[in-house]
Amino acid sequence: MVPSVLIVDDEKHTREGLQQALADSYDVTVASNADEAFNLMDAQPFDVVLTDLRMPGKSGLKVIDKALALPLRPAVLMMTAYGNIDTAVEAMKRGAVDFLTKPVNIERLEVLIQRALKTKTLEVEVQALHERLDEKFKIEGIIGASGKLKAVIDKMKLVAASRATILIEGESGTGKELIAQAIHQASPRARAPFVAVHCAALSDNLLESELFGHERGSFTGATERRIGRFESADTGTLFLDEIGEISQSTQVKLLRFLETKAIERVGGSKPIELDVRLVAATNRNLEQMVRTGKFREDLFFRLNVVRLLMPPLRDRSEDVPLLLAHFIRVFSEENGVPPLTVEPGALRTLQLYPWPGNIRELRNFCENAVVLRRGGSLTEYDLEPKFRSGALLVSAPESAGGQQLEPGTTSATGSTATAGASLSVEENEKRLLREALLKARGNRTKAAKLMGVSRRTLHRKVAQWPELDVLDK
Repeated sequence: MVPSVLIVDDEKHTREGLQQALADSYDVTVASNADEAFNLMDAQPFDVVLTDLRMPGKSGLKVIDKALALPLRPAVLMMTAYGNIDTAVEAMKRGAVDFLTKPVNIERLEVLIQRALKTKTLEVEVQALHERLDEKFKIEGIIGASGKLKAVIDKMKLVAASRATILIEGESGTGKELIAQAIHQASPRARAPFVAVHCAALSDNLLESELFGHERGSFTGATERRIGRFESADTGTLFLDEIGEISQSTQVKLLRFLETKAIERVGGSKPIELDVRLVAATNRNLEQMVRTGKFREDLFFRLNVVRLLMPPLRDRSEDVPLLLAHFIRVFSEENGVPPLTVEPGALRTLQLYPWPGNIRELRNFCENAVVLRRGGSLTEYDLEPKFRSGALLVSAPESAGGQQLEPGTTSATGSTATAGASLSVEENEKRLLREALLKARGNRTKAAKLMGVSRRTLHRKVAQWPELDVLDK
């Protein structure tokens, strides 16, 4: 599509001369005053607006204001025969991308238009990126309906717009960085940087330089000044993951920032004031670390202004079906394969599994299942033994009168709860079927419902393993 240019100038020969000069490359429209330009901009979008500064009635500065208030903002260039530094500064403050003096040099004008069009394209791309981030990380998009997760989300909504420091606690894989990003996107800082640092991945010396930057010559190999993550996150959010892994010296510098809102680069002595919102996360017990002297108490209190505790997936099993559906859809779309159907029996087994790796483990499971099965259905018999053992350990306590069983203990029925990883798929299937038949007192219809399979499938399995038939009485 040919870029569109609006020329606003009260001098007839100037606007017509510019129109003729640009007509071969652009779709050019002209206006003789600001009010005429306003009507044209309301009627159609323009890619570039080139406006004179001094005109009868409203000035070119008003044209800039109008153009940049439009939903689809054009790039604006200012021109005047009265060019001076004050005029240029005022035009740039209003949002003009550049400034020309009359008589206009056509070659320079064409260069500036091309530059303005590139700037406009970048602005559109950045805006689209921000919109995608808003959609991807919006608080309402966090998947789960459990009470514990809802409590976290409610608190997030209350604190997102504040300047408060936030501490997110929870096991690895529970989604702490996702929560931090959602808080940032819901805050007034959403259009500013979100900078994430994984503290455990860097040595002490590298971490200090990474966070605070360094001056040239501050240590061996520091051949030039480096801007740290704090400065990169200015006006935005800095997310420090695994905060419990930082050294005592880094703790001191971090505490100083929280107290003064200023940092010093490594090897520097000049304080640099910054506007950074800090969100920290840990999978460790910081209070215990404070008691053992491994973490500064004053820093803990500074970090612990707002505390969010991410529940492990085993404590929100009702969210497993929602997460499974989400990740299966995502990976099916990514890989161009039909969505995988999870059969009721498999779904029940996956809900009973404790997911020690939390959401990260579930996500990897979904990607593996989608890529390897490429559509079709997933039954409980397709699952690895580790998933089957989770269902057995939950079934066994019920058959033992509701008493919790630990691996290696024996239920009232004489069955032993063992770690399923050492069992074959067949042994796990037999154990699951045995527990279902025991719980159903031999009623195959009830046992099939408990397992989430059809009665025909249960009949087939009992016929396959005649030793279980004694239970069906």
